Amino acid sequence: MSPSGTPRWVAAILVWPWIVPLARLGLVSAFLIGGVQKLADFPAAVAEQAHFGLEPAAVWAVAAIIVELGGSLLVIAGRWVWFGAGGLGVLTAIAMFTANDFWAKTGHDRFMAVNAFFEHLGLIAGLVLVSILGLRKQAT
Repeated sequence: MSPSGTPRWVAAILVWPWIVPLARLGLVSAFLIGGVQKLADFPAAVAEQAHFGLEPAAVWAVAAIIVELGGSLLVIAGRWVWFGAGGLGVLTAIAMFTANDFWAKTGHDRFMAVNAFFEHLGLIAGLVLVSILGLRKQAT
């Protein structure tokens, strides 16, 4: 056991040089997939935005594509992480309140929306943490 209480084998894995880039990729993977899908089927992306009441839907679709792909690439590259993660966090917050309005639902729909809402909140927290870690890395 290390002095921090972390098992040595866990500490050894966490310092592997490719763990951080892999974790960053995992963190933004849903955004990458979403951005590519929206880009590949732009009419569906516009319809999605309209479905959630975001108008003008085409502008929201373009913004989502730019933020999902651009923000993800910044986080993965470890450059301007605060900016990329911040954009992804804002986009996620918008999605939380438009697509997961559990307060307006009942029964199983409410159950599903509550879960999705707090999963999105956890994702935003992960984006904040990756920004904090990026800032700490710059300070050293």
